[in-house]
Amino acid sequence: MAVKLGVIGGGVMASAIVSRLLAGGTYQSTEILISEPTLSQREALHQQYGVGVTDDNNLAAMSPVLMLAIKPQVFDRVVAQLSPLSNNPQLVLSILAGVKIAQLEGAFPDRAVIRTMPNTPATVGMGITALSAGARVDAAQIELATQIFQAVGEVITVPESLLDAVTGLSGSGPAYIAIAIEALADGGVAAGLPRPIADRLALQTVLGTATLLNESQIHPAQLKDRVTSPGGTTIAGITKLEQAGFRSALIEAVIAAATRSQELGK
Repeated sequence: MAVKLGVIGGGVMASAIVSRLLAGGTYQSTEILISEPTLSQREALHQQYGVGVTDDNNLAAMSPVLMLAIKPQVFDRVVAQLSPLSNNPQLVLSILAGVKIAQLEGAFPDRAVIRTMPNTPATVGMGITALSAGARVDAAQIELATQIFQAVGEVITVPESLLDAVTGLSGSGPAYIAIAIEALADGGVAAGLPRPIADRLALQTVLGTATLLNESQIHPAQLKDRVTSPGGTTIAGITKLEQAGFRSALIEAVIAAATRSQELGK
């Protein structure tokens, strides 16, 4: 069976995407070829997923769809090593942070290019990926890219000018939420709970709240008001959060991360 998807880079995110694509039947294992420089990782990918593996990026680049899943700092070197004969994918998908569409189109002339920004929860199929299409991309290619990244979560389409903001929110957001969960658990310990119980309560509270908001489609403020009674425990806690600048800290974190993303992309 002919290879339909070539992947350059076999790290955590690429592995997650490939595993979900195979599980969902989007591709068969014989239709995927991953180029990965580390022998042990190649062997692990082949053993776990049954996909083709190689250390020759040119072979992966001969696929009709090519996914770039390398570190941004090696992008120029990897592209420079590709032979003109291998540079023939109809669609190039990039998950490289900070590498702009103009750079991708310069590296793959006359090819359709889509820049993407998945986030870490994609590794468990619960991510969200923002797609930004280059000038040569048609509707069918957008649909294909959407299908590929829906394997690891939700997909939205945004102009490239918004990808830095996406990075600041959903790209860096899992770290903010992890800190919030850790802090909630620490608060539970401070209030007298054993650590294992505090950790479990904090994690499930955040997970359950997110699920409730997603399924009910109510505004977060509405849920907050439902939990908050006059003169009760919740409003006492919220008052402390407001005094500490909890909201503004999150807002400033997103802005700072988005600004840093802009700086790194220059």
